Amino acid sequence: MQWLLETQSLEDFLQSLADAALALTEAEGAGVTIERERRPLTVASSGPAALKLDEKQYGQDDGPCLQAARTGEEVAVEDMLRETRWGDYPAYAVACGIRSSLSLPIAARTHTTGALNLYAGPPQAFEAADRSALRSLAAQATGAIALAQRIADAQAFAEQMQTAMQSRGVIDQALGVVMGQRGCTADEAFGILRSASQHRNIKLRDLCTELITNLTGRPPTTPAWGPRP
Repeated sequence: MQWLLETQSLEDFLQSLADAALALTEAEGAGVTIERERRPLTVASSGPAALKLDEKQYGQDDGPCLQAARTGEEVAVEDMLRETRWGDYPAYAVACGIRSSLSLPIAARTHTTGALNLYAGPPQAFEAADRSALRSLAAQATGAIALAQRIADAQAFAEQMQTAMQSRGVIDQALGVVMGQRGCTADEAFGILRSASQHRNIKLRDLCTELITNLTGRPPTTPAWGPRP
């Protein structure tokens, strides 16, 4: 997890994991596939073979890396020459000089799944591989993706709250105007604004913005929302 502290982005971190996976094995290529809403993407790769083989699988929407990502199970191919799964993908891999592969699931059964993929020229290249170390790398990728998702969710929530607070500020200003003009309570003023909004079929915030703008000659100001220093 030290890499996570030393890298500047999730992509950089996953690239470090791909490089580490390549160094742990005799693979000629390593890559990290991330899939969200059945849209796979290679976000990191090492070696010339990985990206080509990943893209072939994405094109036919099938292959060992996608199977690992979608099932949450490791997928090992001992010899592409004897492989009968995944259509013409095994023949393509052989043509690219790759006869064995290993795909380990990342973030299985979440909204953002993926796989750590390793490709090697000889058959049975991963029989002696340190699977525990490779699974540890896949687990680190899972943790990093989960962290990135939580940060993204928190940012989206903060933006939604800011929009809500800004809307509330505009509505409060309009309520004050109506209360002053009609000599009514806040609840009565809100009822007047809501009825006008429904009658004109526009959003309440837009109606209030229009009211304040027409009254003052400029759009309403809204208080900044967010953590105080």
